Order: sequence, then C-alpha cells, then structure tokens
Amino acid sequence: MADWNPALYARFEDERTRPARDLLARVALHSAGLAIDLGCGPGNSTELLVERFPSAAVVGTDNSPSMIESARERLPEARFPTLRFQLSDIASWQPSQAPDLIYANAALQWVPDHETLLPRLLNALAPGGVLAIQMPDNRAEPTHRLMREVAAEPDFAAAIGDYDKLRTELLGLGGYYDLLSPLAAQVDIWRTAYQHPMASPRAIVDWVRSTGLRPFIDPLSPELRERYLAEYERRIDAAYPARADGQRLLAFPRLFIVATRKAMSAVRPPEGARTAARQGEGIQ
Repeated sequence: MADWNPALYARFEDERTRPARDLLARVALHSAGLAIDLGCGPGNSTELLVERFPSAAVVGTDNSPSMIESARERLPEARFPTLRFQLSDIASWQPSQAPDLIYANAALQWVPDHETLLPRLLNALAPGGVLAIQMPDNRAEPTHRLMREVAAEPDFAAAIGDYDKLRTELLGLGGYYDLLSPLAAQVDIWRTAYQHPMASPRAIVDWVRSTGLRPFIDPLSPELRERYLAEYERRIDAAYPARADGQRLLAFPRLFIVATRKAMSAVRPPEGARTAARQGEGIQ
C-alpha cells in the first residue's frame, strides 16, 4: 500500500480529532511519566497528549514516513524537549520502558490479531497504567459496504483481490470486554456514531479516500482508479441523500476502549512464588 497522504488526511482534521479528544477525556490519569501515541499520524492526537500531560515524556509512533515528517513539522522536537517521534510497526512494537499511557486513536483497525495484540499492549503498561483505544466501527456503513460492492465488479476484482482481508474485523463491544476484563482492573467500553454534515458526495469520497478507501484504490492503474472512484461516488450520492440544507449526513460509528492495568498489589503471583515468600518469612 502506498504511503499516507497527510494533506488529504488533514482536510477533515476537526472531525478526526473530535473522537481523539473524547477518548482522552475518559482517561482518568492525573499525571504520566511516559505516554505513547501509537499510530500518531500527522500529530493531531499527539498534540492532545502534550497538552494534557505537559511534564510527561511523549512518544509518537507511526509506520508512515510522511506522517512522521508531518507530525515533526507540527510539533518540532526542538520546541518540545520531552517529545519524540519514531517509525515503528504496531504489530511488533515494544516499549523500552513501561508507559503510563498507551493511546491509539484510529490506528488498531489496521493491525491484525487483536486477541493477542490488545492483551500484549495492556501488559506492557506500568501498574495502574491505561490503554486507550478508538477505532472506526463502520464496516456495515454504506461508505464501506459500497467499497466492497464496487471492488467485486469484474473490472476491479482481479487487481484488488480479497477485499474482506483489507481491514481487521473488529471483535465488537462484548468481544473486547471479554478479552480485557479478566486482565484489567477496569474496562470502560462504548460505541458512538458521529454525524458529520458533508458538502457533497465528493466530500464523502475525499474523507474515506485518505483512509479506508486506500487499500481498494492503491492497487488499481490510474485509469481503473478513476473508473472505480466515479462508480463509487455515484453510489455514495444515492446512499447519502441531500438533507434540508443541502448537506449529506455521514454517520461514522466509532468504538472506544479504556482499560486500566491492575496495580502491582492486585496482581497475584504464581502459587509457587507465594509459597516461597511465606517460607522466606517463616510462615508455614
């Protein structure tokens, strides 16, 4: 897949940053020594962490060189001595020290194996640390259903391939709660559908073109890409009719998770370790 386009992504920055703020508002930490922004993109979410925790060391990571460059332009490390940006792959990322906050806004939907990934991230935290995640949950929305429908057309299917594998299937509210609640001191989980007025069908296409539509159009030749986008926009026009003011109302569901790692005193050591400890204290 081609590298991300920060300028296209930032065209709807206010709408994209709103859920990032809503996620951070539910993080109950009063302070943090180290905060990680996984999949930091162009730095809009990292900026929220810097503002919330001004004395913390903050690290923004992303696998896109263009996004990291854009983030460094937005938040120059010379102005923020405790801030660093790094290239990394979330699937294999490991912190060099245990963070107080791992924050992933609209990033983990691109990473597979959530059953393994999320417990690993939670366990990487310092005791009492927080894992805060927001992911688009819109595969059933017309925007994403129509991506798959157009991709299945014979003209595009061979180049795009198995479109069902282009994004990670989310586990749902119950699935994530069941995954994390046995490991966490507390799990706060919810789903919100934002409603974004959009000026035109083309505006909706531009929104998803910088994110969810990329795996569909990147493999196409310029001629096929133009045809795909024209057919997709035609179907978007029908799926999102003009409202009373002429705007198109784009529903955008998002899933939020805030999980707190157990404090050290709440983590029971293995039975053998407890027995050895009792013996060491002279307790039989």
